[in-house]
Amino acid sequence: MSEPFRRVVRVDSIPRDGQTVAIEASPTEREALAALYRLPSIEALSADLTLKRTGRGEVRVTGAVHGRLTQICVVSLEPFPAVVNEEVDVRFAELADDVVARRLSSEPQTFSIDDEDEPDPIIEGRIDLGALAAEFLALGLDPYPRKPGAVFESPKDSEDAASPFSALGDRAGKTPD
Repeated sequence: MSEPFRRVVRVDSIPRDGQTVAIEASPTEREALAALYRLPSIEALSADLTLKRTGRGEVRVTGAVHGRLTQICVVSLEPFPAVVNEEVDVRFAELADDVVARRLSSEPQTFSIDDEDEPDPIIEGRIDLGALAAEFLALGLDPYPRKPGAVFESPKDSEDAASPFSALGDRAGKTPD
């Protein structure tokens, strides 16, 4: 599947002292991302990112992703506006053969909480900043969005309402003919 929001940067074009990039999704890209994330709409999506080369051939991308969107309340099922502001700090590097082999291996891997995350891959000398911004937008979404002021009220128990299982209780005391 093609990424709905792409802003590709060639790693070899990044200046030695770094580069700051501002990106913004078009209406078509926002519509495609809204469909992908099952949102009613994304009104705005932008990112301000700084790319810096490190001494080990890595690129560090820092900055922030900002989005204005509409989510559906899990309580009232009504749409409401929401905002996403996510900080970005990601390392990218060419994948070494041993890293590729380890990722493709079916052997279980052990991790420590102290381990630093492996860098994201530089693919064919490029980094897709649009895909990175879309990923951080998704990470910033509330998985259980609640419209401000929405309150869940459990249904009132009615003495007149029969339980769907009451017929089973009636049958329990009867013997078959």
